[in-house]
Amino acid sequence: MSMNGEYLRVTPAELDRALKDPEWALDLAEEVQDAQEESEPAPADARHFTTRQTWHLLGFLLQRSAFPVDIVQGEEPLATDDWGYGPPRYLTPDRVRLAADTLHHTTYDQLIQCVDPSELTKAEIYPQPWDSPASLEWARDVFTPMTEFFRGAASAGHAMLIWID
Repeated sequence: MSMNGEYLRVTPAELDRALKDPEWALDLAEEVQDAQEESEPAPADARHFTTRQTWHLLGFLLQRSAFPVDIVQGEEPLATDDWGYGPPRYLTPDRVRLAADTLHHTTYDQLIQCVDPSELTKAEIYPQPWDSPASLEWARDVFTPMTEFFRGAASAGHAMLIWID
């Protein structure tokens, strides 16, 4: 089974409810995921987004670039219950907006600049192996849709739930 980075846009009211009732939030996440499998909205309009297995590589690249928001793991604990590979975390609307603005001004080429694949192996970035410079291209196709997803969330004033499933 693979580990996938998962995101759910929520309104501030939904975030308040999720903080009080994490089981409700998990049910909401599952409902949204199921509904979106049929409709496949554009990333800016989607409520759910997945980085699939690229989450760890993206986290490494963003952390290395001193990205101001932890958009891979989230920043605040939502619950102690395991939603797959650990408990979910969240970003407030302000942190989503900062992330969206920073993503908008960041290119994937900037993120991978001067990265040697051996750094990924040494850091044990999931999944392995990282055996060539071409392996750094793996997350490129996810980066732009992720940026659009965050921009859509920020423009709507949404918070974000984040977990690894």
